[in-house]
Amino acid sequence: MTFTTPAIEWAPTAPFIVVLGAAALAILVEAIVRTPATRRLVQLILSLVALLAALGLVIVQWAMLKGAGTVVLEGMLTVDRQSLAWQAVLLVSGLLGTLLFAARTRAGEEAFASLGAASPGSTEETLARRKGLQVTEVFPLALFAVGGMMLFTSVTDLIFLFVALEVFSLPLYILVALARRRRLLSHEGALKYFLLGAFSSAVFLFGAALLYGATGTTAFAGVGTGIVGASGLDPIILTGAVFVVVGLLFKLGAVPFHSWTPDAYQGAPTPVTAFMGAATKAAAAAALIRVLYVALHPLAWELSWLIWVTAIASMLLGTVVALVQTEIKRMLAYSSIAHAGFILVALAGLPDQAVWALPFYLFVYGLATLGAFAVITQVRERGEDGTVLGEATRLGQWAGLGRRSPWLAGAMALFLLSFAGIPLTAGFVGKFVAFGAAISEGGWPLVLIAVIASAAAAFFYVRLVVLMFLTDVPEDQEDAIAIDYSPLARVVVIVTAVAIVLLGVVPGPVLAAFENAGVLLIGAAG
Repeated sequence: MTFTTPAIEWAPTAPFIVVLGAAALAILVEAIVRTPATRRLVQLILSLVALLAALGLVIVQWAMLKGAGTVVLEGMLTVDRQSLAWQAVLLVSGLLGTLLFAARTRAGEEAFASLGAASPGSTEETLARRKGLQVTEVFPLALFAVGGMMLFTSVTDLIFLFVALEVFSLPLYILVALARRRRLLSHEGALKYFLLGAFSSAVFLFGAALLYGATGTTAFAGVGTGIVGASGLDPIILTGAVFVVVGLLFKLGAVPFHSWTPDAYQGAPTPVTAFMGAATKAAAAAALIRVLYVALHPLAWELSWLIWVTAIASMLLGTVVALVQTEIKRMLAYSSIAHAGFILVALAGLPDQAVWALPFYLFVYGLATLGAFAVITQVRERGEDGTVLGEATRLGQWAGLGRRSPWLAGAMALFLLSFAGIPLTAGFVGKFVAFGAAISEGGWPLVLIAVIASAAAAFFYVRLVVLMFLTDVPEDQEDAIAIDYSPLARVVVIVTAVAIVLLGVVPGPVLAAFENAGVLLIGAAG
């Protein structure tokens, strides 16, 4: 028996190797470096260097890419301009998210629990705080999540897609449970996220098994070829296709697969909420595009009902429920559900324009999400003794913020207006190209509903702007709110605010780059 050594193109996989290799190295740092403060600094530097190096490699690959791209690992992984564009989006989100992970208050308090394994309110938790323990494992967990998401954007095999799904999902389940304050709420959100995530993974895997049974392959291109070659519409193929799409819609946070979103957003540490809201949606949209356009494209007509119904339900429920929220993180959670509907609008009819419109849309949406939650981390409650406490997340607590901190309130207003799609913000350009993709394939009724939903959503965004700038601080609440300027969080706010303005005023160069990514390289035919 002879063994043939497989030929692997290592260069195209370099960004994945750097990020996942750094994550593995960071685990060793946890075991070797004993001093919490030193370990935290080493982890932060290692994470930033790895993410910057991976982003540099992505840019170099983009510049040197010949033809449509490269098929790696016998067709299981495809590196083309589409995947490189999504990797760049995820790495930017990872870099900004890592800065938020490392942000601290003036008193030195971070967003994460001192000891993740300690029960809320227990003696162990109190002792861990007194000893200055720090959960620095959040940095390798974030690296594993980013690495898994990068794989998720490039995989062209259903089984490998499931592996990548679990690589980035499992760290997120843990991160959601590590909030320093409101620990029980954090645990509740993490448990719901984990249970529903496990269920959605099972649904996805069952759908992959059905498609394999019907077509004899798990490669995307092979599944597409098998569907075309099937005699008539095979119920097993259609059922498997629906299950696979449903598994991805869960990660997108679309209705009716959204029930984890409000609790996870509210309970998670705010830096985790920011990172998860920006990166997870981008990864899910990237995988959904590749699955729909390569593996399931022959079923475009049959799956259109699922896209339309889910998009309409997401826009309506997300907008209506967000209108009655009094907690900012929950309001933004339901806003993210509405945005999941906007993402699906672009996929109505599977137009060619959606392949480059959605990366831009998710890029600007992610920037606004990271910026908004970075602002939230700096608006805090103040105790009767003057001690700065946890984040002020009730809407009423933001009254008069424009007088307390004009620049912080102005940045938050900018992010909210971008969410609403107001002209001269990046959000307007993102919605314009996404809705234009749907119109190009005759999806104007869906776009009409989306425009109405966007107009209604503007109410709860503008309501917060009015609270910040046009509402006086209650007489007995002048000292109830403290503005805690964290240098790292401030960097995130400034970077995202500048990007939102530039991409809203001069989006041409970035749009042109994403248009170059509007080509999907089909992997091996299996």
